[in-house]
Order: sequence, then C-alpha cells, then structure tokens
Amino acid sequence: MTENTSRPSSLIHTVYGEFVRRLGGWISIADLIGLLAELDVDAPAVRSAISRMKKAGTLLQERRAGDRSGTGYRLSPAMDPVFDEGDRRIFRSLEPAGLADGWVVAVFSVPESERAHRHTLRSRLSWLGFGNAAPGVWLAPARVLPDARRLLERLGLDAYVHLFLSAEYAGFTDLRTAVADWWDFPAIEAQYAAFTDAWRPAVTTLRERTDLDPAEAFRAYVPMLDQWRRLPYLDPGLPEPLLPADWNAVAARAVFTELHTRLAGPGLEYVEKVTGLSAATRHQEPFHHQEP
Repeated sequence: MTENTSRPSSLIHTVYGEFVRRLGGWISIADLIGLLAELDVDAPAVRSAISRMKKAGTLLQERRAGDRSGTGYRLSPAMDPVFDEGDRRIFRSLEPAGLADGWVVAVFSVPESERAHRHTLRSRLSWLGFGNAAPGVWLAPARVLPDARRLLERLGLDAYVHLFLSAEYAGFTDLRTAVADWWDFPAIEAQYAAFTDAWRPAVTTLRERTDLDPAEAFRAYVPMLDQWRRLPYLDPGLPEPLLPADWNAVAARAVFTELHTRLAGPGLEYVEKVTGLSAATRHQEPFHHQEP
C-alpha cells in the first residue's frame, strides 16, 4: 500500500516483536526469509541483518525438532523486558498525560573519565521522551518513571542518576513557553506528518475494501508498525494545554489505531500460515539451544 523504506534489521525487529513472540519466540531462517521477501528484502540482506543481531545478543541460534525442523533464531531472554517496554509505549493508551499527573525529573552527573556514559544517558533519556531542561536535568510526564527506572537499571546507568517526582511546576517562566524549549516540537511534528502522509491513503483504501488478503495485510502492517514504533518514544504524551496548536499527533494516532485494528489480526494469520506455528500450539514442540 506504500513503499517500504525500512532497514532489514528494523523490519526483523518488528516481525519478532509483533508476531514471532506470540508464536513461541522462534522462527526458522527459511520462514523468516520467506516473510521478509514479502517486504522486498532479499535473502542475503536478511542473513546479514540476522548475523549482526546475533552478535549483538538480540537473537540466539537454535534448531527445532519436529516436522518443520531446521535452524532458526529465537529472541534472547535479555530482550524480554525490552519488548515488554515497547508494548507499553507503542500500544498504551494514546491519551496525553494530565497536568495534575506531575513530572519525573532525572538529574545526572557523570565523571569526565566516563563521558561515554554521559552520551548514553542523554540518548536514552531522549529516546524515552524526556525533555532537556538544563545540562544534566531532564524531565517527562510522571507516567514515564517505571520505564525510565527499568531502562537505567538494565543498562547499568542507575548509579549516575537521581530521579524525583514533582507534583507541579513552580517556576517563573510560563510552563508552555518553557516546554517548547525543552522538547523539539517541530522535529516531532515532522515525523508525525511523515507517518500520516505515508499511511492515510491506506486507511482510505481499506475503508473501500470488503475483503483483505492476509498476505497483503502483512505487507502493509509491518512497514507501518515499523515506522510508527519510534514515535511514542519521541513523544512522551505531554499534557494537552502545553502542546502547540493543531498538534498533529492526533491525526497520526488515529491513522495508526485504525490500521492496527484492521491489519494486525490478518497479518498474524499470514505468519501462522507461513510458519506452521500458532499461539495455540506454541509450547508443544521443545526448543533445543544451538551454541554459536
């Protein structure tokens, strides 16, 4: 329904996160290559991306016994909290936070000898949706706190950070003005606009359809979800009174919600057909770990 411009490793990440996890966490390399072929990714690109993900510890190589035996890859257990966090951010309630909900403030100090940690902290806090209020001071709506704690602990960065919960802003500058300096609204809106421009035509097309082939649903859903899943991290869901007028996240969220509702089920049906796996039988066959 729209051109796929995602990197192979990103598409594989999305396929595992949305589908393979629901089917036991393992997929044969042959079936994965077949699925990615539907997204115009050739076999060498899939194998290259898998190799990098294996080296990074994201995937573990395994051989599965049974009628569809063969070498495949399953998600490393270390990735479970990463994908669980992704589910909460990507599919959580898309309503903005309320002003009365309060804020989480992160204050960090990193010795110059460990400045690489400083860069990691900045990038990960930004990825979680924190805005930068001052050097070493970041904040986000209070609901981001659980994910922030889990991420910092998982990366071993919790020793450098102090987290505070604040009920309300008591500064001198108008909060709406200050927030516009702490978050890059134009950059966030540009990504929402790109998503809406790319996928709104698909919504119109689907509304005119009375049937949808599962393979077609898969081909549309994976690139759409792959593009969308970055946005909830950049946008922490700031309270509506603090947002720019005509905040275009509203239109983008409506597009995502409708496409997810229409495409996710048939897309999973297609993956089950290709792999022979299903949520109902995911634990029937044993998995045998194959050392690298």
